[in-house]
Amino acid sequence: MSTKGIGETVKRTRLSPGERRTQLITLGAEMLGERAVEDISITEIAEQAGISRGLLFHYFPTKQDFQLAIVRHANAELLETVTPDRNLGVFDMLRDCIERYIGYVSENRTSYQSLLRGPTSASPDVVPLVDQTRDAIVAIILTEAPIPMDDTDRPRLTLAVRGWIAFVEETTLSWLRDEPITREQLVDLLVESLLALALSLSPTLAAALRE
Repeated sequence: MSTKGIGETVKRTRLSPGERRTQLITLGAEMLGERAVEDISITEIAEQAGISRGLLFHYFPTKQDFQLAIVRHANAELLETVTPDRNLGVFDMLRDCIERYIGYVSENRTSYQSLLRGPTSASPDVVPLVDQTRDAIVAIILTEAPIPMDDTDRPRLTLAVRGWIAFVEETTLSWLRDEPITREQLVDLLVESLLALALSLSPTLAAALRE
C-alpha cells in the first residue's frame, strides 16, 4: 500500500499486475477521501503511480471500471470499520459500531455525499454496490441480535432495519452539512431511534439491543 499523499509522485517501480492494480485502487481511495468519485483524476493517479495514463487503462478498461473498483474498496473499508467488537455487550457493540460509522463518514464526507447524493449515486453499476453495503450492515445487526434465523417475523424485521439504515444515511447527510448537534448527540439519536423501532416491532430484538 502506498504511503504517498495526494499530489506526490510515486517513484517508478516494477510491480506485478496484481500489485499494480492494488496500488492504483489504493491511490484512488486516498483521493476519494477528499473528492467525489466522479472527480477522481485518472491523470493524477497515473502520475502518482509513476505510469502512463494509457497503462492505467490496461488494468481498468474504462474510467468507470476504475471508479467502480474504488467504490468496492471504499465499501469494504467501511464494513471493516463497523465490524462488531464481540467483547462488548450488544448495546455497547451497537453504539461502538455507530460511533465508528460516523467517524468514518466524517473523515470521508465528500465521497460519502457523492455516493449517496452525487451524480454517481444514480449509476446502475454503483447502486447495487451501495445496496450490498446496506444489506451487509442489516445482516450485522440481525446476526448479533439473538433472533432465530427461522423466525417467521424475520422478513419484517429485516425490512424495518433496512429502513432504519436509510434514516441513518439521511440524518448523517443532513448533519454533515452544518453539524447542528455534537457527534455524540448524533450517535445518541441514531442508537435511540433503532431501540425505539425495535421496541415497536419485537420485544425480543428490543431486549437484545438493550443488553
